[in-house]
Amino acid sequence: MPRTQTARLMDGTGLARRILETTTATAADIRRRTGSSPCLATVLVGEDPASVTYVRMKRARCEKAGIESRHVALPASVSTAGLVETITALSEDPTVHGILLQHPVGPHIDERAAFEAIAPAKDVDGVTMHSFAAMGFGLPGFVSCTPGGIMRLLDEYDVDLTGKHAVVVGRSAILGKPAGLLLLGRDATVTYCHSRTADLPSIVRQADVLIAAVGKPRFIAGADIKPGAVVIDAGYNAGNVGDVDFDTALDRASLITPVPGGVGPMTIAVLLAQTVEAATRQLGVG
Repeated sequence: MPRTQTARLMDGTGLARRILETTTATAADIRRRTGSSPCLATVLVGEDPASVTYVRMKRARCEKAGIESRHVALPASVSTAGLVETITALSEDPTVHGILLQHPVGPHIDERAAFEAIAPAKDVDGVTMHSFAAMGFGLPGFVSCTPGGIMRLLDEYDVDLTGKHAVVVGRSAILGKPAGLLLLGRDATVTYCHSRTADLPSIVRQADVLIAAVGKPRFIAGADIKPGAVVIDAGYNAGNVGDVDFDTALDRASLITPVPGGVGPMTIAVLLAQTVEAATRQLGVG
């Protein structure tokens, strides 16, 4: 008989709200005990409309959570050396506890060099090689925010990853790759795929847990979802469309994240939570 059950939606908005409530309370406690507020510095190169919107949204969320937001706007013409100098100064500033470099920075800039100028203790976005290695080795450090949000969602819905086959479709350094490392650290068996993987649907059909992070609208068909699979759609494309064909996946998956309202809110919640955690460590109030 055809499957008629509809997947349960994973409410990232609600979980993010609860995380931010805790983060706000912790920020207030830090301010009461030290006289200083946790501070997140955002660095924006140029005036890309989407980036300007993202930074404005993050700054608004900081204000609501009692986190100081320090914004550094640089011209699109800034050199790699100039950007590195700016980030290095923020890394050395004791009043700044976390640093976010908004992507993209422009094709003429060595983005990796810019990321590596962020002090590991302030890498609350989890983008440096130090943070990547910490995720791989299971050591203390800051996780990449979107993968970290995905793991919190899986925990919220009591998804047991032990022995499960997790398929990650996407290989970016701040999403697909670290997501696979975090899943592996929780005893899942991980397969990495991408847009050029041969016969991708046959691999997707094996996934007990599917992480879609390839950046292509409706790239994964619902018919290729294994019945009962947990589907995390980390894609966000024009028209509020994810990387999974949501409508056709609903009657195949057991749990699925909506777009929007799934992974997106979790990313910002983890960023702010890690900023407050960084401030706690740097101010010695942990």
